Amino acid sequence: MMKKYISVLLSILMLFSFSCLTSCSGGNTADVHVFYYTYSDTYISSVRSALDKKLSDAGVSYQDYDAGGNQTTQTEQVQTAITKGAGVVVVNIVNTGSDDAASGIVNLAKNAGVPVIFFNREVSDEIIKSYDKCAFVGTRAEDAGILQGDMIGNYVLENYQKLDRNGDGKISYIMFKGEEGNNEAIYRTQYSVEEADKLLTAAGKSKLSFYDPSNQNKYLVDRNGQWSASAANEYMTTALSSYNDTNRNMIELVICNNDAMAQGAITALSAAGFNNGDSSKFIPVFGVDATDAAKELIKNGKMAGTINQDANLMATVLLGASQNALMDKAFFEGMTDLEKDADVMKIRIPYSKYLG
Repeated sequence: MMKKYISVLLSILMLFSFSCLTSCSGGNTADVHVFYYTYSDTYISSVRSALDKKLSDAGVSYQDYDAGGNQTTQTEQVQTAITKGAGVVVVNIVNTGSDDAASGIVNLAKNAGVPVIFFNREVSDEIIKSYDKCAFVGTRAEDAGILQGDMIGNYVLENYQKLDRNGDGKISYIMFKGEEGNNEAIYRTQYSVEEADKLLTAAGKSKLSFYDPSNQNKYLVDRNGQWSASAANEYMTTALSSYNDTNRNMIELVICNNDAMAQGAITALSAAGFNNGDSSKFIPVFGVDATDAAKELIKNGKMAGTINQDANLMATVLLGASQNALMDKAFFEGMTDLEKDADVMKIRIPYSKYLG
């Protein structure tokens, strides 16, 4: 898998290593405007750092915008950029619960004839098809949950006796969901448990059991939609006050939709005396993104695993798609090693497991 990533990176970088300052159609200076839903998201911060460097190295002028989690702010930012003559707009949309926000941005771009590339936070096929200069760069949302569930199921089977702290024959878990209405959060929440349960039941074990029987959703959600460490820390601290070894109902497994929430949960566990180096007091925590912080936690034995969402490859593809758009080429021309949807302009960045 790593060899394939390297091959993809090298092929795309070789194709787009020239400076768009001199190569764009008509000799126009490239002008890429990148709109992030929030700078505070750890994974998005990684994409931003990688993309800024790649744009600079390619000689492409660019400007970044932070919506701070506010869709109105982002839409106004896009409108201003287009009015000032943006060459291409690259949008990490804030609101994903409906097509309204994305549709508004597409209409702004379409009226001005400006290409628009959505990324990371997926918009519907209908939105992409509504404008011939519109594309999406991202993952296939369900894949992260499926891989995470497979990783969790195998880990639980290998460590069942150690994990079942109260000996009740079930593994009690807590789930931290990033945000309501977001496909990544929805699918990660669903498939991580479903795939783990498939492995457990096939081996004759009980399905995972949500720690709080009164919670019908079987997850705790970041109310601010920020996928934040602070939200997970708050929830985990509260949960541990009632669900612990003393009461013989300790939470035995932590599943998080991203690594920031995993980090917050680990901080709460550490404060309660867990995940500090004593193997008898280790609660496995799983996340998504394979951020540098998560990799360090795994290396230090404080986190069990995560799913790699390749920020560097995401940035590479965004650079290539932006340069293609500026030269009036097909968005994904030359990107032969990545999966593309058959009937809509969407390209997929693959996930992979990370266990250290």
